[in-house]
This record gives sequence, structure tokens and C-alpha cells, in this order.
Amino acid sequence: MKKLILGLMMILLGLQGCNSNKNVNNSSTAKGISDLSIYNLPSKWTNQDGKTLEMKEMKGKVLVMVMIYTSCKSACPRLVADMRNIESRLPENIKKNVKLVLVSIDPTVDTPERLKAFSIENKMDADQWVFLRSTEENTREFAAVLAVNYKKISPMDFSHSNIISVFNAEGELAYQQEGLGVNSDETIKKITEEAEKLN
Repeated sequence: MKKLILGLMMILLGLQGCNSNKNVNNSSTAKGISDLSIYNLPSKWTNQDGKTLEMKEMKGKVLVMVMIYTSCKSACPRLVADMRNIESRLPENIKKNVKLVLVSIDPTVDTPERLKAFSIENKMDADQWVFLRSTEENTREFAAVLAVNYKKISPMDFSHSNIISVFNAEGELAYQQEGLGVNSDETIKKITEEAEKLN
């Protein structure tokens, strides 16, 4: 965790010089963004509906994030199942305060159309589900922020870390769950804790 925070600080501090625009989404809280927030990242992303957005547009929600690729046949289906399990166990009164975000590590294959089809196939097409893709460079940078390692091992396959990250409404890392099919009780407790602050 300490290593992750240090890595996040280094990336974000490096960006501060070229990112002089401090404006944040006006519909969220008036409080400024801390140096440890992912909302400092200037990268642009495309969602499953083909809309371009920046991370800061999700400010004010608790984010549950995982990095996958849709053609994966081994670990990713398990991570997707873990995300669906987490979503199904969240108390109804906080679901409106939570976004479940799946970030592609294979932007070449994972076009917005492919992400949309994947979301429908996996019954993850309700409003709280967000699928994102960006450039290879932005994806690598974001993976570093999440402490996710990945590398291409064949034209269609990647090896990658299996980490689900929870960010509070200000975009600061609150918790990480590592592994496949692990007990999600602590993850759900942390999401609930953070989301209840927004009610």
C-alpha cells in the first residue's frame, strides 16, 4: 500500500507542472482535489457508449475499479464475476453512490462497441457500470497508479495482476483486494463505509 501511494504521488506530482487547469466537475463537492487523487490525471478515456471523458467526471462517487481485457479466457472472467458479486452484495441505499469501473488493458481489441457488447453479455449494462479504454500510454500510466502489472504474452493474451481497487468520492485510494475469488467482505465494508458518507 505504501509503495502504491508513493507511486501515485510521483505520477501525479509529475503531472502537476503540465496540468495547470485546476477546475473540477462543478456538480460535485466544492472541496479541492488532494495530491493523491486520480482526478488529477489529465488522460482522456472512451466509455462503452463512445463518450469521451476524464476520470474527474466521476468525482463524487465511490469507484470500484478493475483492469481486464474482454478476450481474456482465464483470470478476467473470474474478476468480472467478483465485480458482479460485489455489486450484488452492496446495500440498496448506497448503490446510487457507487460506480463499478472496468478498464481495458487491450485498447486495440476493446473498442467501445466491443465493450458495449461485453457489458450486455455479462449483464453489466445498468447505469452504475462503466467500461473504459484509452491509449496504450494512458492505460500504462493508470495501471501504474493502481499497482497493476501487465504484459502481452501473445497476440491475444496478457498476463496481469488481479486487483480490485476502491476509491473514495475524492478519488483517493481507500482499499485494494488482491486475488481471484477471494472473500470480498472487507471490500464491501469499505465501499459501504465510503458510500454512506454521501447519503
